This record gives sequence, structure tokens and C-alpha cells, in this order.
Amino acid sequence: MFRNDPLQKAVTSCYDAAVSLPSFDSFVPGNDEPRAAAAESLWFIIRGGDLLVARNDTGFEIPRAAEPRSLGFDGSRAHFLGSLGDRCCRALGVPRDAAAPSGWGFEGVRSLFAAISDSFFSVAARALQIVEWDLTHRFCGSCGKPTALTEGERAFACAACGSLSYPRISPAVIVAVVRERRILLARARRFPPGLHSVLAGFVEPGETLEQCVMREVQEEAGIALRNIRYFASQPWPFPHSLMIAFTAEHAGGEIRVDQTELVEADWYAADALPPGIPDSITVARRLIDWFAETAGKGTA
Repeated sequence: MFRNDPLQKAVTSCYDAAVSLPSFDSFVPGNDEPRAAAAESLWFIIRGGDLLVARNDTGFEIPRAAEPRSLGFDGSRAHFLGSLGDRCCRALGVPRDAAAPSGWGFEGVRSLFAAISDSFFSVAARALQIVEWDLTHRFCGSCGKPTALTEGERAFACAACGSLSYPRISPAVIVAVVRERRILLARARRFPPGLHSVLAGFVEPGETLEQCVMREVQEEAGIALRNIRYFASQPWPFPHSLMIAFTAEHAGGEIRVDQTELVEADWYAADALPPGIPDSITVARRLIDWFAETAGKGTA
């Protein structure tokens, strides 16, 4: 997983191996390699949380190559993600000090939100989470011995003690709370200046999703809820979350901000939302858009 000077000629020409970003609507996830596939694969090459891309006039491209060696990277720890038509999609993690080939650059997936579709984000999220799992499960958590990939399922197995390690997924809830045609939005301490969003939090052991929704809102804003309803879900690979979205109604209490988590929180009308809200590709924004649409029709 490193740049190698003898490969410089192949690396400097690798921009020619790029492919305009296709639609990923027909992507089929999978663990097992197909028997027949195109010679070249689409590569999600990841350094930390950044993806290798090449910018162009219409957006960006990802690499297309038979092997990542043509890009200057060792592909021994590559993972099959699934298929897009007859072409395989693969993920590969590279060291944090890895240099991008000429004509390419590593960019944060968040920075690409405005240029990507939901379907591409779903595949990129899969790649990010699998690469993070590969990086953190190379040794057994029970006995410390090296692990190896199993056949037939996505898991690392320890030959010494038999322990299996599957990709980690951390469930988190996110909720749009509505009160008299106003939505509860808050600015968390970790947010960039000006950004407001709906409340969210991680599910604790032994807790249902609905219990988590009630607890998080009570802890962070001090209010009670009713009519909690499922809305949607979204993989959130930062680094390995699954966001489960809900809507709910205010049932009692006034806002009491948890100063350790939030800077501020308030109720906002659909025509007076703060200027800084999440990107359109996020489920948080989908919740806010749902509120704006339903409140405008008088149904929120």
C-alpha cells in the first residue's frame, strides 16, 4: 500500500484509466466474486476518511483499473463490494501517508456531498465501513492472534481461537420533533459555526430505538415526546454508524439545553429556518425538508 518509484510511468498515466462517474442505481451488493466480470474494476481507494478522485468539468471520477498496482498501491487487502453491471466494485484502504497518483487527489466524502447521488453515497459508505473494519480487525480481539477473511460471508476468523469478527455497525437515532408547526433544531458543540440540525444520539445496550429517541431528546433538550414514528434510515460511515430516523410530536416541557452537548436549541417555523442546515444528501436534511413540506400543507 505504497507508492513505488519503478511504477512511476504507470502511475503518471493512470488518469487515462479514470471513468466518468456512472450511475450506481443498479449496484448489487455482494460478498462473493462473480464468476464472469469485466477485467477492470471500479475502485474506492480510501485514505483515512478520504476517497481517491479526479476532478473534471462535470464533477469527479473514481479509478477504473484491473489492479490498484497501476495506481501505485498494493491491493493485497482489497475487498469486493458488489457489482455494477459486469464490473466489480472494490474497496482498498491505503496508509494515511500514501501519496495520490498524478492527476488524482484524496478528498473527504463529506466534501463531495453536493456532487454525488444517494446511490453513490450508499456504495461509498459501504466501502468506508469495510475499510475501517479491515483496519481495526486484523488481530483477534479475544486472543490477539492474526485474523483471516472467511469464505462465504464477510467476516474475519481467528485460526487460534475460532472467534469471528463481523463489520461493526453502530445504530444511532435521529428525530424531527414538531410542536405547533415548528421544528426543534439545535447547534451541537461539534458542529461548524452556524449549522443547526435535528437531535441525534447513539443507541445504548438493552434499549429500543423508540426508548433511545425519548431519552436523547429528554437529555439534550429536556422535553417529552409522543407519536414517535419511523421515517427512514441511512448508512453513515463516520466511521460505522447506521442512522435510523424518526418523527415525533412534543408532549410536554420547555427546552432545557444540555450545555455539555449543545450550544443552543429552539423551535423554528418552516419559513424561518436557520440558514445553516445539513446537506441535502443526509437523512437529517430529509427530515427537515419533510417538516417544511408538511408544515406548509398544515399537516405537521
